[in-house]
Amino acid sequence: MGLFIQGTGLSVLQTASNPYIVILGPVESAAKRISIMGICNKVAGAIAPIALGAIALKDVDGLKERLLTMAAAQKILELNELASRVIMPYIIIIVVLLALTIFIYFSGLPEIESTEDDAVVDGITAKTSVFQFPHLLLGVLALFLYVGVEVMAGDTIISYGSSQGIPLSTAKFFTTFTLIGMTIGYIVGIICIPKYFKQEAALKVSAFFGAVFTVAAVFTTGYTSVFFIAMLGLANSLMWPAIWPMAITGLGKFTKIGASFMIMAISGGAILPLIYGRLADAVSPRLAYWLLVPCYLFILYYALSGHKAGLNKGKVNDVLVPAE
Repeated sequence: MGLFIQGTGLSVLQTASNPYIVILGPVESAAKRISIMGICNKVAGAIAPIALGAIALKDVDGLKERLLTMAAAQKILELNELASRVIMPYIIIIVVLLALTIFIYFSGLPEIESTEDDAVVDGITAKTSVFQFPHLLLGVLALFLYVGVEVMAGDTIISYGSSQGIPLSTAKFFTTFTLIGMTIGYIVGIICIPKYFKQEAALKVSAFFGAVFTVAAVFTTGYTSVFFIAMLGLANSLMWPAIWPMAITGLGKFTKIGASFMIMAISGGAILPLIYGRLADAVSPRLAYWLLVPCYLFILYYALSGHKAGLNKGKVNDVLVPAE
């Protein structure tokens, strides 16, 4: 129940924050603004595994060995004690979120309102349904696949490292390396978009290298293979910032419902890892990473042409502005 409530709150937060940041300025530089958000996200994400690992995974390798010889009753006690270590970190999270809520409530951030009374969003064609925007629907699928590959890259790397014979005391840092790669990519996005290259170009390069790093990970073993999985963090970094503005461009008064569709696509992070896990059990954790390749190829297609589907070039207007 606690995880369900937490997931609901995060969904509502992201449904509001991502389109808000896109619309708050020129769409051409939206990826830069989302990259700034991403740095805040990933820096915290890089610190969290280390902090939680120091608390919840203290002496985990020794505990893993002891559990093999413990009686059932003692094993339950040990595992309950391990689980109880996360209570205080969650209390701290609650306090921080409450403080952030109060801060945002009293801030001067403007409301975003539509300037259109009808459904004309491209200057020519009247749209009556959000389903009449193929570039949005393709963007939802691209985001679904992206979130899936991001979760697999970050959350499977520890168990994958362990499957390669690397001790958990070392493997617990691998997720942090993946998130550091994402943070580096965000910094590149902030500096270079749109000054040196467009967000479409960033998505093309990211998807291409995502496929390349995946293939390299499959054809290598040990620390080398783990390194390429960690490098997926760098390849994934600019996908979220690029897909969002490309998908909701020109939606007009459908922007809010379009953003809700995009947030629903986060379910890719729940579904694709399950498929990966089934493949890992059936074949091997290393070969199961082949699942990522078609995902990256579809994202590459979206970067090349999918984001233009149904849009009249030169006719897409920004139709949402901050309210006075």
